[in-house]
Amino acid sequence: MATKVLDLNVEQLPTHFDGLEGYSQAFILYRYHDIPVGQAWLPVINGRINQTELHDSIINNNSWALWEQVLHHYLAWDERLPNTSLPRATVAVCTRDRPDDMRRCLEGLMKLPDDGQEYLVVDNCPTSAATKTIVKEYGNRVRYVREDRPGLNVARNRAIREAKHDIIAFNDDDAVPDPNWLRRLLQNFSDPDVLCVTGLTMPLELETKAQEWFEHYSPFGRGFSRVLHYGQSKTALGAGRVGAGANMALRRAFLEKVGPFDEALDAGTTTLSGGDTEMFARILLRGYHIVYDPAALSWHRHRKTWEALRRAAYGYGVGIYAFWTRMLLKEKMPGVFLAAWCYLRHYQLPLFWKALRHYPDAVPLDILLAEFRGCFHGVTAYLTASRHLKSSGGNP
Repeated sequence: MATKVLDLNVEQLPTHFDGLEGYSQAFILYRYHDIPVGQAWLPVINGRINQTELHDSIINNNSWALWEQVLHHYLAWDERLPNTSLPRATVAVCTRDRPDDMRRCLEGLMKLPDDGQEYLVVDNCPTSAATKTIVKEYGNRVRYVREDRPGLNVARNRAIREAKHDIIAFNDDDAVPDPNWLRRLLQNFSDPDVLCVTGLTMPLELETKAQEWFEHYSPFGRGFSRVLHYGQSKTALGAGRVGAGANMALRRAFLEKVGPFDEALDAGTTTLSGGDTEMFARILLRGYHIVYDPAALSWHRHRKTWEALRRAAYGYGVGIYAFWTRMLLKEKMPGVFLAAWCYLRHYQLPLFWKALRHYPDAVPLDILLAEFRGCFHGVTAYLTASRHLKSSGGNP
């Protein structure tokens, strides 16, 4: 049975929930004054959630972030910029042959407050005109750009070149932004040394077993406390903890300070992923800062089928080793060997042990094996993509 995704405000918790029939559990996002403060998985029995369990989950699972926001609200203390002084932004969506997702994403973008932002869709190496047709329905509110060179990082670089504003906010085509998503991202750019802001990404739906396991195995969320990641070389190799490219904004100045996205990385190349993590790492390595702000919320549609989940796990394995290969070759960081060992010793091997011992919460073995196979191909994938990029005159 599927999992129902619920979005609840802790100040006004409902006493009754509709639409829970047919669901065995609920995944709940808790907010306080619209700010996400925690999450919980609760059982659904006969279409109902136990109210005692609901209240206990708020106190037991989400206490620190919740009380942090309660204190901030009481003191009227906010580290972010007020809405009245926000910079203008270009909102960019890079897509390829996912017209249904694209329509859902655009509908969500149209619900954002109008602060003078520009909307840009970069259609990457499409096989049909479906996306262009959808974008035309929005008239001059959305600008369409076709990029025929394949690769997500190619599309990101094209979006940056096309953008009219100094802040470029990226939302995935299979994600729907919360109404205050863009404002929350932009409120974090008061410090000129902050080159990037990432936000919280929650599951849009958990209707299949594959979607549930994606959220357990590789969630996009990075917690419910705002974090300023200071630029340090020692933190660069673990840059994945600062956020995900599905929900990020960049100051255009990063082009001069750290360079464009490496087009040998991420979807559309042999490396399959890793482009966002590598950019985060380079920002930190150059001494600039990244803010993670869970108030900048977006909802992501996870992979629906088990085969798609397995492919994603394989791609993540390829991507992380491709990223480390780039850091070794381009940034001369021998620490990648220690990072790879720590990843194996403290993350992958414990997961394998749980799977082999059939622990109740163990990640399915075929998903772990898919990621492990990807890790073995990561080095050659980056070398292959780099050679192809060089021969085609692209941007390394």
